[in-house]
Amino acid sequence: MELLDIPVKRADGHETTLSDYSGKVILVVNVASKCGLTRQYEGLEKLYRENRDAGLVIAAFPANDFKGQEPGSDAEIVAFCTSTYDVQFPIFSKISVKGDEKHPLYRQLIASSPETIGDGPMREMLQARGIPVGENGEILWNFEKFLLGRDGKIAARFAPDVTPDDPRLVAAIAKELARTA
Repeated sequence: MELLDIPVKRADGHETTLSDYSGKVILVVNVASKCGLTRQYEGLEKLYRENRDAGLVIAAFPANDFKGQEPGSDAEIVAFCTSTYDVQFPIFSKISVKGDEKHPLYRQLIASSPETIGDGPMREMLQARGIPVGENGEILWNFEKFLLGRDGKIAARFAPDVTPDDPRLVAAIAKELARTA
């Protein structure tokens, strides 16, 4: 099954696929509301507002897989994101991004993704704090990012601590936006 055809559910319960955004550049991010990286919502929204007219979509997938940092319901998550960060980009229903319950979208993203850009510093910090980290290739933490080109293929993958304003991410998005499907 193609990546964009994997069934997903919006936070409002509507069943859909990422093919709704076919021909656009999609940044898929697993998010959490009670994480040290939660402030990235602000940068993600800024990135979205600056690039949505050029074809960027940010697809946020809440996940409660890391230290219970996304405990809320879909409605609570959307309320938090809109009231705290004025998030306008699509928020999907909470899923799992690791383990036996890993959502098929993340199974395919992980199975076919390139090396993670920026991997290392956060992995080392988590290990130094005694927090177990998955095997290389698995999702490390909240706010890991997968960039899909206009063709629906994975163009790049970024570590959780690569912020939305990081020049590597900004340049990769600009490169994909400049391409035609």
